Amino acid sequence: MNINNIIINQDYELLKQALTKNPNCIDERDEMGIPVFLKAAQTGNLEMVQYIVEYSRASMNTVDDKNRNILHYGVMSGNKQLVEYLVEKVGMSPVSPDVDLITPYEIAHEMGHKEVEDYFETICKAKLCQMYKNPIRTGTYPDPSIVRVGEDYYMVNSSFIFFPCIPISHSKDLIHWRIIGHAITNPEWAYLDDLEGGRGYWAPDISYYNNKFYITATYRLNDTGNVYRKQIVVSSDKPEGPYSKPKFIEEDGIDPSIFNDDDGRRYMLLNRGARIFELNKDATEKISEAKLLYYGDHKRAPEGPHLLKKDGYYYLFLAEGGTGIGHRITVARSKELFGNYEPCPYNPIMRQWDEKAGIQRCGHGKPVQTQNGDWYMVYLCGRMIGKGYSILGRETALDPITWTADGWPIVNNLDGPSALQIKPDLEECIWENTDMDEFDGDVLGLDWMFPRPPESDGYLLRDSKLWLKGSKAPLETMDARNIILRRQKDFSFMVDTQMGMVPMKESQDAGLTCYYDENTWLKFGVFSESNGKLYIKVMEHIGDKNIESAKIEINNKLESIYLRIETHYLQRSFYYSFDGEKFTCATVLENVYYLCDEGLSKGKRFTGAMVGMYAYAGNQTLVVPFEYFSYQGNI
Repeated sequence: MNINNIIINQDYELLKQALTKNPNCIDERDEMGIPVFLKAAQTGNLEMVQYIVEYSRASMNTVDDKNRNILHYGVMSGNKQLVEYLVEKVGMSPVSPDVDLITPYEIAHEMGHKEVEDYFETICKAKLCQMYKNPIRTGTYPDPSIVRVGEDYYMVNSSFIFFPCIPISHSKDLIHWRIIGHAITNPEWAYLDDLEGGRGYWAPDISYYNNKFYITATYRLNDTGNVYRKQIVVSSDKPEGPYSKPKFIEEDGIDPSIFNDDDGRRYMLLNRGARIFELNKDATEKISEAKLLYYGDHKRAPEGPHLLKKDGYYYLFLAEGGTGIGHRITVARSKELFGNYEPCPYNPIMRQWDEKAGIQRCGHGKPVQTQNGDWYMVYLCGRMIGKGYSILGRETALDPITWTADGWPIVNNLDGPSALQIKPDLEECIWENTDMDEFDGDVLGLDWMFPRPPESDGYLLRDSKLWLKGSKAPLETMDARNIILRRQKDFSFMVDTQMGMVPMKESQDAGLTCYYDENTWLKFGVFSESNGKLYIKVMEHIGDKNIESAKIEINNKLESIYLRIETHYLQRSFYYSFDGEKFTCATVLENVYYLCDEGLSKGKRFTGAMVGMYAYAGNQTLVVPFEYFSYQGNI
């Protein structure tokens, strides 16, 4: 007897006979790899599902290849009684995510199963429209630090070698964010020109003291010389800046944060574990030697220390376990700042235990209290596709903190990262979408960045165009300049641009680029060759290899050309058009695995995929106009 057919036909008696004769058959999968008993829930046959749950060997931890469990399948049936049984008796959660972070609650809504959706509302205590999705900041927004001033929230994230340095984001509701400025905007203060990809500004922290905002970060140098790490501090009376020239603090370590105690004394914390030393009043000088407060609970790679004083305790939050699968947040406390710290009995207070889940590597968190008295934590996370590729980089997530009766903070009830969560009790504030840029302003939008500072005349906004000066150095070198980028925020997206055609010398090229660092990138554009002809090409650079995958000759008297890249996970398709309406596919790359941390073993790889525009001039001059740039996510 074929167990799959029995379940599809909903033959209850034959099901019992089959399981009696061969109990292990319940673990079989169909030709698509789906566990057969999950399909029993999809039929909506409550009697059959009850028997499987209560009398078979089926594990209710079983999921399909997309990490969908029995409730995902049960919701598809629309049978409210079956869904109630799975939630109330089996203990399945309406907000458990698959690998794409789709929950049973959302499936009920999308399929129009109103009764099931209304039931989930009672269980979750919120309508679907009253919930938010993690991550709250998609794309490369790693190492978040947050501060509230009045009713406004400000967050900073690592920027590494990208300029302007250290983005500062603003929110009114903790869910919707926009970049309002950067901590370092003066190219002469960035000190990035000679740094390899993955170096630069790591793990910043933002704080507020005496009507001033302070941002500190680690300045990570190349692995040459005797000093690898220093700390910088900048300050401003406006959250968006401009900020002061960076002051360097000569103390080794990473992940600095500033703690202001009730007595007015100021301190900086650094890893490993939490080392602490005192700062002067304007946080520009170290005035004591560093001391170890506490090494950590997990004892592996303790970093990212943050102190919070509450109810007579100093609470010390740490990121531990390394930034991979085992990343976590722990907490310890002491009645005295320099006292002995007691680890929380509920540690880790945030960790992803399910290695199949869509959100992984959760850690490096900082708490914040709302003006209403509620507590939340921002923390970094990562989402993997393919064979473990975090193409979007490390992102920022948010979950609620509750305080136990014995005074310990726990995040999301110790359930790990949420995919779907109730919105904070704050008035919603949605900012203007900046994914379409027609370059009609006087200054470049704040979502744009460059690998290392551009040349002083590297770009110009004029006549509603972005005029990009070609770099004399190729993209595979640290000397390449004027590459203008923004974060890839989605696994599926499309970018478009219209590029003006200008005379090109031999070996010059310009167009769109998908960029990770100088070691891994691709470019799609117009290339000039020695025969005086122009070609559309796609060029991949992976480590020391250049791979050409398209070569299409075009008319060198064109006034402009439209370029488009469509992305679906690791696949990228490249299109061109001469009129902006009819597009022709130049080529398709099936696997751009190399545009992520895991894509190459070379140097420090901590960022994420970017997309934007470039021009390469070589020893000649080249200035290329771009009419617009459009990013459309979740296509």
